[in-house]
Formats: sequence, C-alpha cells, structure tokens
Amino acid sequence: MYWTFHMHGGPRRVNHAAVAIDSSIFTFGGYCSGADYKNFKPIDIHVLDTIKLKWWKLELQDHECENTPFQRYGHTAVAYNNNVFLWGGRNDKETCNTLYCFDTHVLKWSIPVTFGNKPVPRDGHSACIINYCMYIYGGFQESQFSQDLCMFDFRSMTWHKIRTEGTPPSLRDFHTATAIDNKMYVFGGRGDVHAPRITDREVYCSEIYYFDTTTHTWIRPNVYSNKPPGRRSHSAFYHNGFLYIFGGFNRNMNLHFQDINRYDPTSSTWMTITPKGVSPCARRRQICLVIENRVFISGGTSPIPPKPPIPLRQMDYDLTEQLFNQLKDHDDLHILDLNPSLKDMCLVKVWEKLEEEEINFDDLDIPKTLKNDLAAVDPFEVIDTGVVDSSSPSYEIHFPPLPLPEQLVDLPPNPFE
Repeated sequence: MYWTFHMHGGPRRVNHAAVAIDSSIFTFGGYCSGADYKNFKPIDIHVLDTIKLKWWKLELQDHECENTPFQRYGHTAVAYNNNVFLWGGRNDKETCNTLYCFDTHVLKWSIPVTFGNKPVPRDGHSACIINYCMYIYGGFQESQFSQDLCMFDFRSMTWHKIRTEGTPPSLRDFHTATAIDNKMYVFGGRGDVHAPRITDREVYCSEIYYFDTTTHTWIRPNVYSNKPPGRRSHSAFYHNGFLYIFGGFNRNMNLHFQDINRYDPTSSTWMTITPKGVSPCARRRQICLVIENRVFISGGTSPIPPKPPIPLRQMDYDLTEQLFNQLKDHDDLHILDLNPSLKDMCLVKVWEKLEEEEINFDDLDIPKTLKNDLAAVDPFEVIDTGVVDSSSPSYEIHFPPLPLPEQLVDLPPNPFE
C-alpha cells in the first residue's frame, strides 16, 4: 500500500456525506468553521472526477432546486441504482428525517413517497446497503443517544423497525457501519456512562459487532488480537475481504488518530497497517471511499499545534484549553493505492531520497510531466498544519465555466495538471 497522491483546493468540509458512483465521488453538505448554519439554504454538492482528479461544484438551476434538502451535517448518503439517498442530519436549528433522492443522471432532487413509520430525526447515525435494503443504526435523536436499528426496503419503499436477537452495541453516535456480505459491522462511536442521556462522561467502545441480516441477530465476536482504541468520527471501508478504519477522535484521550487498522472477519483479528509514503495528518469527520483499488480521503478537521504567546506554565487553565482545542478544517484530497503501480512506488522512493540527501526539488532536471507527478506526492506540503483563514474564498470562488455540462462549475484549478 502506498500514499500516492495529494492535493489541496477541494471543498473545505467537515462531517459531510459522500458516495461513489462509477468513477465519480459526490459529496453533500457538511460543516465549515465560520459559516452560518442557522438558515435553510439548499445543500451544496461537489463532485470529484477520480480519473482527472478534478473537483467541481454542482450548480443547480432554480427550477432544479425543488425538493432539495437544506444544508446540513451529521447526515448519511448511500448509492442505490445510480441514485443517492440522503437521510438525517441537522443544521444549527433543526434535525431532519425526510428521505431525499438525488438522481445522478438528470441531476435533480426528489422526495420519494415512502410507507411505514420512518425513524425519528437524528444525526451521527450510520447507514449502509445490504442487498436491496438500507440499514440505519444509532445516532443522536431527541437529545439522547440511540441504539435503534431501522431498515428501508427499496423494493416496497417501506420503513421497518427491526426486532433483533442478541445484545446490540451500546447507545452511540458517530460510529461506522460497514456491509460485508450479509452482515453489517459496527465499530467505534461516542457513548456516555449515563446513556441515553448525554453528560460529560463520554465512553468510547473498542469492541466490534456485527448484525446478521439473515437471522436478525447481533453478535460480538471474540477478537484474538489487540484492538484499536475506541474512537468516533473515523472512517471505515471494505476491500478484498478486510475491514479498514482510519482516523477519528477520542476525547477522553484528547487524541486525534491517523492510524489505519485492518480487521479480518475470518480470523477475527486486528492488525495495524503502515502504508509507504506520507499519510494524511490526524483528523476526524472526513469522507473516505473506495473505487477499485484506490481509497479517496478528503476533508475533515484536525487540531492546530498551539503557538502560545507566553510559557504554558504561566497560563491559566482556560487559556491553555483554548489553545489546544483550535481546529483546522481541511480542503485536501489524499489517495491510498492498495495496489500501486511501479511508477507510483518509484515517486515515493524519489522523495525519500531527496529528503535523505537534502536535494532541492527545483534543481531536478527531469521532464515537466514527471516533475508535476512528483510534486503531487510532496510530503512537505502534506504535513502543513498552518492556520487557514476561514473567510478565505478557497473553493467558493468559481472561474468562468469551461465547455462542460451547464450544471458543473469548476473549482480553482489543480496546479499539478
């Protein structure tokens, strides 16, 4: 495994939702520091072309904005038959439980007619598709944690609350749920000693559970290895028989993670994976999707290393706490190649050699195209954690439209193209 590519200039978003359809990644909504989330403006959509590695902002016309969900965070999105189904989430005023459908062919929102009793509004839940059903678990609803398990059947467009056997995971939010065959694997999340109430005594579970959709049974398998620390707001993905988790946050440890851990459902063992190259900095609430053999990670938020104006020992507690809790919202994109080409592996090795021998990148006498490829895996840019002005135009300024479909508006150009 190699970290083979990174770039900046995408949507600066935290706690957003995304799906992969063919070679494109669609992202919906999310939070960005400094923005106003008390209004009900339409949710924004950004699209990543994973072949050209180019971001677009999807600009819908007024007549296409009917039935559009309001801008939100903490929601989920799943892909089914080239449609995106978005559910849950909230802004700073309201939580939602309307099911929305976005048709990626005609680029239009709709509110499908559904039957049954839909779940109560919530955010921080999980959603995944197994066969023809969407399963939603947990979240934060009506000012308390949840461990509800609901199912939406796409064949009948009907909501069902599932009666389960076995012991479910504890009440939690901001966990992950990953579909593997007919099972939904749940890991991590934030709970509370006094759950369902939320207090200041958070709990982070390191156990893994799965729900067998054929028997409607919750199972906590015995794990025969060390487990990764519990966390919330991490990412999870499935590839070639293994479940992977990346990043996340544990408030009790005051720690953001940048590790990758792999779970083998067959042997029920965890293993820490260390890919070659430079990984994204520690973060939480990013998006993470797999297309073929490449993992795309974008956005999220990370702590900013403090630069105290006076020695820490002379500060009072409140000031120290404020300095160490500042966060930076990311606009970056990182690619983890699970089956890298020889060229990509060589580019990573070249950077290691440049750093070892202190060679200036600008002094390299190589073809421009190869130099651009090499710049895309520059480890020194990846670890930049300087403060970004949240009022900066960043991706919100769009250049004049190129000869593309009228709904697509180009983001600032990628300097490595």
